[in-house]
Amino acid sequence: MDQSSPPQQSYPKKSWSIHTRPEIISKYEIQERVGSGAYSDVYKARRLSDNLIVALKEIHDYQSAFREIETLQVLQNYPNVVVLHEYFWREDEDAVLALEFLRTDLAAVIKSGKKNNGISAGEVKRWMVQILCGVDACHRNMIVHRDLKPSNLLISDDGVLKLADFGQARILMEPAFVADDANPQPYDHSLVNQERDALPAEAVPQMENASREAQEANVVKGDESFRELSEFKAHDYLEETSIRDGDTSCFATGTASDIGDETLKSCYSYDADEAGDDRHGLLTSCVGTRWFRAPELLYGSTDYGLEIDLWSLGCIFAELLNLEPLFPGTSDIDQLSRIINVLGNLTEEVWPGCLKLPDYGTISFAKVEKPVGIEACLPNRSLDEISLIKKLVCYDPATRATAMELHHDEYFSKEPLPVPISELHVPLRNSEQDEDSPGGWHDYNDRGSDSDFDDFGPMNVTSTNSGFYVQFS
Repeated sequence: MDQSSPPQQSYPKKSWSIHTRPEIISKYEIQERVGSGAYSDVYKARRLSDNLIVALKEIHDYQSAFREIETLQVLQNYPNVVVLHEYFWREDEDAVLALEFLRTDLAAVIKSGKKNNGISAGEVKRWMVQILCGVDACHRNMIVHRDLKPSNLLISDDGVLKLADFGQARILMEPAFVADDANPQPYDHSLVNQERDALPAEAVPQMENASREAQEANVVKGDESFRELSEFKAHDYLEETSIRDGDTSCFATGTASDIGDETLKSCYSYDADEAGDDRHGLLTSCVGTRWFRAPELLYGSTDYGLEIDLWSLGCIFAELLNLEPLFPGTSDIDQLSRIINVLGNLTEEVWPGCLKLPDYGTISFAKVEKPVGIEACLPNRSLDEISLIKKLVCYDPATRATAMELHHDEYFSKEPLPVPISELHVPLRNSEQDEDSPGGWHDYNDRGSDSDFDDFGPMNVTSTNSGFYVQFS
């Protein structure tokens, strides 16, 4: 090699498979890598047939790929969910998803707001309404996202916000997860219609034609169908590897749609394989990025539902209002400490049943005599705004307002009203790249799995018959 030439950037060996797979390079011109994460890489590419710019997401983890494809197939007709055009998956190869390319996200909106004297109330409301539409679409289909955060809420150049990065999502199948609505009603398309009315005129035909285009296109690739491949790989893969439900966020990017007609019907083999003897199906508490992680997850719960997304929503909305993270914990213990300082100590009085949380008896905090409250975290915000956050950021999951309930909250019908989507300020991501983020995408990656106890000052550790008990001052 010419010693004067600059060293080439090194990548994991498998990340180059996308460049050598004939079924992909025959259809797409791969231009550049735009994002990277623990289990995936994302590339900007041009579809040769019509020059459409797409995001090719190469996923190195089987479970993440399975979940993302499965959930995006279910959610393919919802305008506030990122579109999956097609996917490629063969035995002994990483899955590659062709997603719509969205160049920016809500994290960039927040960052831009900090530089430009805030975000107007009307814009905040429109961003919130779009997020609620996306989350409601998930929850109506019993899908829990499990990693909602600003960098996973992608935005088109026209201002349309879409939920993305479903690598941690789960479809909740067991009746135990449906506490108050055993037979959920079909998705309320009035939400979609309201969003469509606010869209630029040129964006509407793409949505109206999406289903017809899907019926005309057969885009499922590979020598075997997704069902056959998943059945072949799920058993062996899940026996050989530990369940990796941790922070698998990977800057999914994604712009318009045509998913194939060979949609996945009901392939839930990973639920069965993970479940073991647990009738609910094994869930894990180590999901979502720490700053947006619900208290039940921080206390080790594996018996949770859609409500963990609602807590994340509250944290996202608070950050939209205040332009700062609500609970920027440096570890799981610090995260809990920050929450308790604001909401007060977790007790049976505020959350009946909290004593049953796996780690409740292991870790405790000194009594907080005067919790600061949500109001102190959102200075100079209106009572309506604070009330909205309180409906989400509360201990008892059963009391958190659903996305549909929030969408009908009087907050959104008061002046100033949500602005039309066409009036939203959409920052250009490429001009605001962060030096410390791979691919230039701002992220809230959870760098560690849990806390370094040495960082938290005085503590008492007491041995018990079943292990130990830690109390933080």
